[in-house]
Amino acid sequence: MKLSSPKQWQIFAVLAVGIVAVSMAAIFVRFCQQEAQNTTVAFSLFIAFARLAIASIFLLPTYPRLASSSLKGMYWAMGAGICLALHFATWISSLGFTSVTASVAIVTTNPLWVALLSWWFREESLSRRQWWGIIMALLGSVIVAGGGNSDSVVGENPLLGAILALMGSWFASGYLLLGTEAQKQGLSTGNYIIIAYLTGALLLAPFPFLFGVGYGGYSENVYFYLILMAVISQVIGHTSFNWSLKYLSTTMVALIILLEPVASSLLAFLLFAEIPTVTVGGGALIVLMGVMISLKK
Repeated sequence: MKLSSPKQWQIFAVLAVGIVAVSMAAIFVRFCQQEAQNTTVAFSLFIAFARLAIASIFLLPTYPRLASSSLKGMYWAMGAGICLALHFATWISSLGFTSVTASVAIVTTNPLWVALLSWWFREESLSRRQWWGIIMALLGSVIVAGGGNSDSVVGENPLLGAILALMGSWFASGYLLLGTEAQKQGLSTGNYIIIAYLTGALLLAPFPFLFGVGYGGYSENVYFYLILMAVISQVIGHTSFNWSLKYLSTTMVALIILLEPVASSLLAFLLFAEIPTVTVGGGALIVLMGVMISLKK
């Protein structure tokens, strides 16, 4: 029996859960860094690998065989997995150099890159309202990124952190676009995410050893936070986004993800006393307004 398509409110409800879940990723990274007292790029690569590896192990038994899947779709999914691995490698590394608010605000500027790539390669049209919403939301993200935190350490090299977060945004855009194409080629959401996550994990697997940190030797709390990150932020958060790509445009999903820095900033304030300035609060409000303008028909 063929299942009917979900209603629009159901799609956005799933996305709302996804936003909360992915917003916690930066918080789990902070917990790992504080517990291990390590903010190096090598440790960030270990976190990136562990997130995808644990998520893959968690999901592997739940999906059917891949033999009947679209071969072309599998290639697109593998490409998405490569982009996902590079996204995590650069973005998680950025959190060692700058604040949660700045890093997440910059890494979620991907609607601009998604819109441009969609227009260039796929001729996906955008309404004038959507363009204004994108511009407003991106302006808000820039304001948030430049606003700083009044009573917290923003990192030893905020400029490097911003560059790494920007690179993370580019790779996240590729991840969304390739993931959309994989599912358009007939690959189910379940099969798509297991291929993408496994590909990303395998790509990152050698790097902790190459950088001399390995996989062991950390406290139990570090591994506990990694499991929470994999299950909550990856399995629940990213999977909800991937599922929604079947029903919404890539640009629309990317726009909704712009709500992530607002939620992450609030969590950082509550858990780490990273107190946003008035500038950051104003920028977050502009992000919200931009998203609402873009979603309104």
